[in-house]
Amino acid sequence: MNKKDQLEKIYKEIEESKDLQVGVDNKIVLGEGNVDAEIIFVGEAPGRQEIKEGRPFIGRAGKLLRSLIKEIGMDEKEIYITNSVKYLPSYGTPKKIDIEKSRPFIQKEISIINPRLVVLLGKTAIDTLLEDKDIKVSQTHGKVIEKKKRKYFIAYHPSAAIRFKRLKEELVKDFKSLKKYIGL
Repeated sequence: MNKKDQLEKIYKEIEESKDLQVGVDNKIVLGEGNVDAEIIFVGEAPGRQEIKEGRPFIGRAGKLLRSLIKEIGMDEKEIYITNSVKYLPSYGTPKKIDIEKSRPFIQKEISIINPRLVVLLGKTAIDTLLEDKDIKVSQTHGKVIEKKKRKYFIAYHPSAAIRFKRLKEELVKDFKSLKKYIGL
């Protein structure tokens, strides 16, 4: 079974999971992009715009993310973008229960694509994939952490950068560090 078929199988599991049909409008937003990507960007959860259109990172935070990706010389056709939690909880930021229910799916998604690097955008992505509450974005952003034979690059979430000017400057620096790390 090829990667696309494997992902379709996971997507079907996600869509059929009663545990994940709890968000706004019971809608799920799946990942998108190159299934052979060397780099995956993982965010928190879809926002209202993403729920409406059924695509990850297309609202304000998505526009910032996609512009930073272009700015460092990456082609969107070469990457994969997804979220840790595939639905928008009615209470906003995903809680521990959302992360725990979603973890097996994002782990499978990443395992199928098998990228060289996973870029974790924000605390929810860190908590979901690194499972270490002691890792703080403020202390690790712009750095690579290796865990379970996979490399993770830590960055602020674009939505935090939109809310706080100082964090936008840090996110831009993070992407410059990412560019150096991946050799662009």
